[in-house]
Amino acid sequence: MTITVFIRYQLDPFKRAMFEEYSRNWLSIIPRCGGDLLGYWMPHEGTNNIGFALISFESLAAYEAYRARLRQDKEGVANFNFAEENRFILAEERTFLRKVEL
Repeated sequence: MTITVFIRYQLDPFKRAMFEEYSRNWLSIIPRCGGDLLGYWMPHEGTNNIGFALISFESLAAYEAYRARLRQDKEGVANFNFAEENRFILAEERTFLRKVEL
């Protein structure tokens, strides 16, 4: 069963450019580590402090293996550190979803 991780980010609205850079960095890191990245979304109109990401995996076990690879990936670790040092992500929520099928 494929699962999709829906990530909701609460951002510092004055540091959106940093979140966009962080998101852009993941575009190559996530697929390399085994995630099927559906994309990152930036605030555009309306609410200015919420961003989203969607990443799919073959299973929850595949997600766990991906997380382990991510922790070993130099660019991934650097991107996590970039977010931590600059504090543009105020909160992060992960929801695991499955597609409704007939």
